Amino acid sequence: MNLPSRIESLRTRHASLDTRIFDEDRRPAPDQGALTRLKREKLWVKEEMERLRQRM
Repeated sequence: MNLPSRIESLRTRHASLDTRIFDEDRRPAPDQGALTRLKREKLWVKEEMERLRQRM
């Protein structure tokens, strides 16, 4: 997979994680463990996108 395709894939995943975080946070009793995992994954994806952009 070339870098632009990989970055686009990560961008899509980042948006999906954002939606999942929003949905979980709006539940009557949000699962804090799940929210923490989702937020960490979203941060990792963001950092990976930035690393790849720097390589371009």
